[in-house]
Amino acid sequence: MHIVRRFPYPVREDTRVEIPLADGTRLAGRIWRPVASEAQPVPAILEFLPYRQRDLTAVRDSMHHPYLAGHGYACVRVDLRGSGDSEGVLTDEYLDQELADAEEVLGWIAAQPWCTGRIGMMGISWGGFNALQVAARRPPGLDAIVTVSSADDRYADDVHYMGGCLLSDNLSWASTMLAYNSCPPDPAVVGDRWRTMWHDRLRGSGLWLERWLRHQRRDGYWRHGSVCEDYAAIRCPVLAVSGWADGYSNSVFRLLAALDVPRMGLVGPWSHKYPHLGQPGPAIGFLQELVRWWDHWLRDVDNGVMSEPMLRIWMQDTVPPWTAYAERPGRWVAEPCWPSPNVQQVRHPLGDHRIGRPGIGTPAGTPAALTVQSPLSVGQFAGKWCSYNAPPDLPYDQREEDGGSLIFDGETLTEPVELLGCPAVDLECAVDQPVAMLAARLSDVAPDGRATRISYGLLNLTHRDGHDRPRALVPGERYRVTLTLNAMAQSLPPGHRLRLALSTSYWPLAWPPPASVRVTVFPRSSALVLPLRPAPASGRDVPVGSLGEPESAPPLSTTQLEPGRQQWTVTRDLVGYESTLEVVKDLGVVRFPGIDLDVTRRARERYSCIADDFGSVCGESTWTMGFARNGWTTETITRTVLTSSPTEFSLYAQLDAYEGSERVYADSWRRTIPRDHV
Repeated sequence: MHIVRRFPYPVREDTRVEIPLADGTRLAGRIWRPVASEAQPVPAILEFLPYRQRDLTAVRDSMHHPYLAGHGYACVRVDLRGSGDSEGVLTDEYLDQELADAEEVLGWIAAQPWCTGRIGMMGISWGGFNALQVAARRPPGLDAIVTVSSADDRYADDVHYMGGCLLSDNLSWASTMLAYNSCPPDPAVVGDRWRTMWHDRLRGSGLWLERWLRHQRRDGYWRHGSVCEDYAAIRCPVLAVSGWADGYSNSVFRLLAALDVPRMGLVGPWSHKYPHLGQPGPAIGFLQELVRWWDHWLRDVDNGVMSEPMLRIWMQDTVPPWTAYAERPGRWVAEPCWPSPNVQQVRHPLGDHRIGRPGIGTPAGTPAALTVQSPLSVGQFAGKWCSYNAPPDLPYDQREEDGGSLIFDGETLTEPVELLGCPAVDLECAVDQPVAMLAARLSDVAPDGRATRISYGLLNLTHRDGHDRPRALVPGERYRVTLTLNAMAQSLPPGHRLRLALSTSYWPLAWPPPASVRVTVFPRSSALVLPLRPAPASGRDVPVGSLGEPESAPPLSTTQLEPGRQQWTVTRDLVGYESTLEVVKDLGVVRFPGIDLDVTRRARERYSCIADDFGSVCGESTWTMGFARNGWTTETITRTVLTSSPTEFSLYAQLDAYEGSERVYADSWRRTIPRDHV
């Protein structure tokens, strides 16, 4: 990372900004803008998040907002209602209230003497979501957006559900927000009101997991905020960005295909991070790219940004399976549009545990039926649905997973093969239970046998006709289903081969069905469809240097008072037959010297099951959040536990808040929620 200390425009920082809303609520913000902007107004860029701009995102914010301000923009970072030092209570994600608040903030920005009235929105994850959602509301003055690591469909492709299957990240994310929503505002900013504001949050934010579990199919709750309901509502230019290790790469391709506004897509090797901070590497000069994007759309600079290819992606080379990579080898390639005329959908028939050649029909000797009934242990080496910080949450060697799966191996490659897009499995199948799921994994198998997962997908078979109308399966009846895997860009060398693996569980990445299921696959009428990208034509590959080396403004100085710890441990007790995945995400204690604040963040997740007892599945997440300054200390401890029976989910959660050594608030929830074909 190259740290830039001198910019074309000297920058001033306003650290305690209050933005009034029509209902009397005041939102807390921070603004970086050129010193001369009072006399020479500039365009503005809004990032609107619930993650506490004064501390939890302060380091990241200090790296990119001053950089953009130094290139002539007013960067406005605002805490959502009920978060950070903003007033109010936050009760769910992407509420209409949040989006209406964003529109008011945009109007406030446009009315400031330092703003030209032309504004962009940008953000990663939550901020990427609400940038899309606000764009669909077409507020005046919003001229372009940048959406990083977000989705256009809140049900089908978000942290909650995948292919109609409940993700364990639904529990993990709900637990994260339970912890974040329990945090107090800073007394140094809000004064004596801090305690009242804090207790309002403790009492009022609620248990989000319960709400998400009560919407197990794609209903109106999820359609709200899903811009795929009406892509045409978005009328401003869109830059969509994600990474292959992220959980949100698919939406880049759908947005490019569905929007009819100027748009560009960028997908690198990264996890859930901005590309200039990208892990695995290589990170890129994303802030330089943003300056070019904003210059074109907010300043009318004819800099050629829209003459470049619509889609730039990192074509990944083969690597051994590992849970963390410093860098992913590969190269930048480009496509003029998406869908691309350079990508062919090639159908490979399935045979007797083999992937057949395209165009030759069913391989000789293919059996009429193959069956699979996976143990619950399949999935323990899957990694996270979304790699949030790269190490150590990426999938490991898939061979042990393959042992509990139905596998189909391709022929050993004699020449390089490149795949770009979403593979799919077209299956004819039958089941022996009314509720069943399938997980499909595509792996790159090296000559030594090691298997690196390069894509995967899930499908709740009761959702075969749509996520909004699940129907129980009839045991023994044949069904045709298509299971679409995640988008990918992968180059495979000679000597390697592809492997398709099908399993009937994928715990703990996804919550298993109510009971063990045997699925029968009829390979003679089934196929693997691969997105083949032939050898690139001259000039289609983008030189790595064209995206530049990462730059940023100097990061905010912090001091690590207590070290953090990352842990990812799989254990199996061969006496009690308990299998457990334990995840530790401990960021230790960090001091922010500029505001004399010490912040503690510690999380532990535990996912367990006993043998193949589907009723024993349990997920648990515990968080500790602490804030301290000169004798003022607060701490919150949250715990969320999810279990299930064949007919319902059982949810238990507790929240304890401490001021000094005294517990000042306690709450607990115990809920049962009927299973709805999940």
